Amino acid sequence: MQPERAMIFGSVPKLPMKYMAWLMPLVLSCLMSGTISFANMLMNLGWFEGFLSRWFSTWMISWLMAYPVVLIFLPLVRRLMSLIIDTAPPTAK
Repeated sequence: MQPERAMIFGSVPKLPMKYMAWLMPLVLSCLMSGTISFANMLMNLGWFEGFLSRWFSTWMISWLMAYPVVLIFLPLVRRLMSLIIDTAPPTAK
């Protein structure tokens, strides 16, 4: 008998942990590029008719660029952070 898989909702199962390395940067780049492109457009152009449509198309281009950039730089940032952060598990005293 197989163990019961955790579900997202209904009968849709959660993805295995191996997908975390690809999906976390995908979601993070989506949120970051969307927020930054929205703020930049609003600050530079102000609110106008058709703003959301124009922002959405700009955001998609930003996201297309942001995702590969995050995938490239994430390992480098992890390595740099390991130089200044003690990543060893705490020892019991």
